[in-house]
Amino acid sequence: MYESSELILNADGSVFHLHLLPGQLAEKVILVGDQNRVQLVASYFDTIECEVQNREFHTITGVYKGKRISVVSTGIGTDNIDIVMTELDALVNIDLQKREDKPRHTRLQLVRIGTSGGMQPETPEGTFVASAMSIGFDGLLNYYADRDRVTDAAFEEAFVRHTAYSPRFAAPYCVPDSPELLQRVAKGMVHGATISAPGFYGPQGRQIRMPLADPQLNDKIRSFRHKGLAVTNFEMEGSAIAGMSAVLGHDALTVCLIIANRYAKRFIGDYSLKMKELITLVLDRI
Repeated sequence: MYESSELILNADGSVFHLHLLPGQLAEKVILVGDQNRVQLVASYFDTIECEVQNREFHTITGVYKGKRISVVSTGIGTDNIDIVMTELDALVNIDLQKREDKPRHTRLQLVRIGTSGGMQPETPEGTFVASAMSIGFDGLLNYYADRDRVTDAAFEEAFVRHTAYSPRFAAPYCVPDSPELLQRVAKGMVHGATISAPGFYGPQGRQIRMPLADPQLNDKIRSFRHKGLAVTNFEMEGSAIAGMSAVLGHDALTVCLIIANRYAKRFIGDYSLKMKELITLVLDRI
């Protein structure tokens, strides 16, 4: 039984941060960082069933071409993903009145749609990149006992060795994204390894008035290859989504629109049309 201090519920029985009630969440879920993007995704729905918002967590559930889908904003960072993933799972796999696990497990399908910085010449601005492997620089999954069960130890070891990864950084973890979602949702996209960083500037190799602990880290990342995968891009949430989904028994995939190429040092200011294209692709395929 989950005590009230551990699984916190609101007075109406909704989960603490998302403010969602059981039944308000679809089994197909699109995750976005920006709460304003929730309305954009939902604008393609044929019907809207419910809309709930608390802080940066905005949810709309509706129907798109006969499929019941929820779109949920997470805010920025893997710390928020710890909240979102735990509460989404609780909504479908815990009897919130009894505070006990349900006898039957419900498996969610989760696709994160995000923006990202490309790390390779073959991922210029405007490219759609899907994460075949998610690499976490954030350390979040290391706090959970099943971390080693869902990670690729050989990939981790090869990455740490190639980059001479500093022991002062959080130990990286490498989690394969859902092969089934990768095949179904990401057809025609670039497939690669995606790094989720615990910050936008220094952790992604940007030097703005503060020197970096390892100024060559991005160059080492760019030259890394293992199991046919290169590190294609940086973002800030995908590793925790992949890792926690694997531990909790869900399917997850991150797909990103490259809006900056770190290799060529270019950025596109208006990417609204490409983002709409990516959203409709995911809605059609999820």
